[in-house]
Formats: sequence, structure tokens, C-alpha cells
Amino acid sequence: MALSGPKKGSGPSIMAEINITPLTDIFLVLLIIFMVSSAAMVESGANISLPEVDATSSASREITVSVTPTQEIYVNNVRTAYEDIEQALAELLAANPEAPVVLEGDREVLFGEAVRVLSLAQKAGATQIAIAAERSR
Repeated sequence: MALSGPKKGSGPSIMAEINITPLTDIFLVLLIIFMVSSAAMVESGANISLPEVDATSSASREITVSVTPTQEIYVNNVRTAYEDIEQALAELLAANPEAPVVLEGDREVLFGEAVRVLSLAQKAGATQIAIAAERSR
């Protein structure tokens, strides 16, 4: 007896391979979502426009104080009342006394307001204070 192809009436043969194309598409979409969301998390909680300078150096931003044009103050992206700034900074500096305090002030913030915030940072025990700026293009 000779062997022939599939018998009449039998269904299509079963495919034993796994198609991973849809799985790859899902992983790529998830990767893009995570990349976009992680970039958004790095941004400050306050919407500020930093002043521009010709040259700047990069410093770690463990403790940031952001001042908006509407006089809202954020300490590490948490809105803080002016009266509570010194205490909030003192708590953060207690964990790491050598951490630099970075002031992120909008272009529209008056110099006097920036000096008051920096003075509170000094009273809280900050030994390193920096002012954030953008490089001019």
C-alpha cells in the first residue's frame, strides 16, 4: 500500500508555530509609553521658564525649590506654603546634609523673592545652593 496525502474529509493541518508579531507590537507600544511617561516625571511640578545663560554646568538636583510667576513655591515638586519652606528643607537636609539646594525660578520672579527663598534654605542648613538656568541656543 502506498502512502498518499491527507485523506478526504480531514480538516486543515494544524499549524505548530507561534506568531510573535502581535506580541512584539505590544512590547514596542509599551516601551514608547514608558519612555514618554518617564520623561514627563522628570519635569518639575511647577510650570516655569528658566532664565537663559551663555554657559552653565550640570549639578545633581536632589533638592529643588521652584518658584512660579504667581508666587507658588514647590519643594521637590510638592506645593509648599512660604511659612513651611524652612521646615521642609530642614527635613530633606537632615537625610543628606551635603545635598545641594537648587532654586528653579521663573524669568518673571522678582530678585527679592529669590533672595528670600535662598535665605530660608540657608537657615534650614543648606551648605550648597545653586540657581537653575538654561543654556541659550
